[in-house]
Amino acid sequence: MLTVSSNRHGKAIRKGPPIFVVSGGTGATGDLLARTVLAQFPDVDVPIYLETKVVTEERVHEVIEKASSIPGAIIVHTMVNRNFRRLLVTEAARAGIVTFDLAGPLEEHLSRELGMEPLQQPGLYHQMRRAYFERIEAIEFAVAHDDGKRIEDLPQAEIVLVGVSRVGKTPLSMYLSVMGWKTANVPFVPDIPPPPELLQIPPYKVVGLTVEPAQLIAHRRYRAARSGIPEEGYVDRASVVEELRAANHFFYKYGFHVVDTTDKPIETSAEEIIGLVTHRKVTL
Repeated sequence: MLTVSSNRHGKAIRKGPPIFVVSGGTGATGDLLARTVLAQFPDVDVPIYLETKVVTEERVHEVIEKASSIPGAIIVHTMVNRNFRRLLVTEAARAGIVTFDLAGPLEEHLSRELGMEPLQQPGLYHQMRRAYFERIEAIEFAVAHDDGKRIEDLPQAEIVLVGVSRVGKTPLSMYLSVMGWKTANVPFVPDIPPPPELLQIPPYKVVGLTVEPAQLIAHRRYRAARSGIPEEGYVDRASVVEELRAANHFFYKYGFHVVDTTDKPIETSAEEIIGLVTHRKVTL
């Protein structure tokens, strides 16, 4: 059933029934195709519900029950297991649900042309590309957990960088994530207690970053000039020295690794960080 409403700008938005993307694996392929098609219809609101790991008869019936409870819902599926695919299509037809098979026809055509049976194992493509998808996941994690954001997720990080402003936390987080490491970073601010979550994770995961005062001052002056923020204590040498001293004291107090980034290429600092984290993890 199609309904029309308006957004906060007064523009008409057409609301359509939901699309259930059903898969024996992660559902990423079906989800991407459904969203690709929906992109051709601007100003619409069509919910997409992912139903993953549909590899039992019980899961098939569960999906049918959910979809049949919403009038007009459709099912888009990428089921590679022939038996579960047929069961899904049969039960959907009985419930009056329209289905679109994104994998079955191609799979069966190739089976005939190649003269061989498919493996019918869900998720094989993602397993083959696991390293790629893990890297993408790490990059997304680093972006979402930059500068102390979503601190409650800190235990999920493989590496946590801590340091004062402009010591290089964000660039290193991004570089490490491209290498496949889930990295978060947390700012150190003197006289402000650290978040409890930081002190609750294993210390071997945490790396404190330090740098020579002159280099930090240069980085901060550049940032101040670019952003228009007042320099004041931000680039005052005595204040910077005290800030770095307090940070180093904090690192040593809680047994965190320390990496000096002074005059180092980012890849050198990253290799040092990985070496410290992995070595200490193994020796624990």
